Amino acid sequence: MAEIAMRAAYGQALAEYGALNLQVVALDVDTSASTLSNIFARRFPERFFNIGIAEPCMVDVAAGLALGGFLPFVNGFASILSLRALEQIRTCICYARTNVKIAASYAGVSDFKDGATHYAITDLANLRALPGMTVIVPADASEAAAWVPIIGEYDGPVYFRISRAETLPVHTADPPLQIGKGRSLRSGRDLTLVATGSMVGRCVLAADQLASQGIDARLLEFHTLKPFDKELLLQAAEETGALVSAEEHSIIGGLGSAMAEALAEGCPTPLERVGIRDRFCPTGRDLDKLMDACGLSIMEVVAAAQRVLARKKK
Repeated sequence: MAEIAMRAAYGQALAEYGALNLQVVALDVDTSASTLSNIFARRFPERFFNIGIAEPCMVDVAAGLALGGFLPFVNGFASILSLRALEQIRTCICYARTNVKIAASYAGVSDFKDGATHYAITDLANLRALPGMTVIVPADASEAAAWVPIIGEYDGPVYFRISRAETLPVHTADPPLQIGKGRSLRSGRDLTLVATGSMVGRCVLAADQLASQGIDARLLEFHTLKPFDKELLLQAAEETGALVSAEEHSIIGGLGSAMAEALAEGCPTPLERVGIRDRFCPTGRDLDKLMDACGLSIMEVVAAAQRVLARKKK
């Protein structure tokens, strides 16, 4: 059921977009063979800059290139960009509002072999809090590729969260995408599953499991964590009366938190959050098994749906 890796689709799409937009430049930090920005580098070596193992410096260089009229895509590991380079992202990109796109690869626990130091499980919380930052999390490789020209044409900072791994395919063709607008993937009346990133595919399968139990689950994909589509969420809350969030991220500060904030302000509704609890995740031999061990399994989504339905009936 897996498809090509999201990072591979991104790398190819960046090179294709670079052929169309000659202002595009790519920067990396000695990780281009991992992020696959090396596809761009091979086609356009004069527009590729390897900064060395120095993520904060890369962000500063990208800001300078943006001020010089170029369109920089910075590439690196999400765990490092969202922590080591966070001050530079805050000051030189967000505060200065430079038109830099941050392609954060190896997100979530997708770098399963390298352990907790290489997992990005708080990056959405960190980047979502920065004023002026747009945060986008594609669900599969097809969507990751489709986003590249969209975020390229968007004027402003973007954090683009990319998995290292293959993901369950969600979209059979280029999906219609709009920054700040979630998508309805499945109708349903009993409750709503709201997912982002790699958990969208798992929620598709969870909805099938629930259907076999006579539970009619709506499924929404929130690819944009910021700006957040409150209108779509509140409509689902009013119409189904129960929600489950699902994300390959800590339950603190990501999709579940954004939903809780919106619901508290607009339509208080029972909510169960599926994500990584307040913990560091272990090293794994297999990504799917690691995700299951971290509380991100399909059956955990099903169990959360059952819990929230019990709360809805009270």
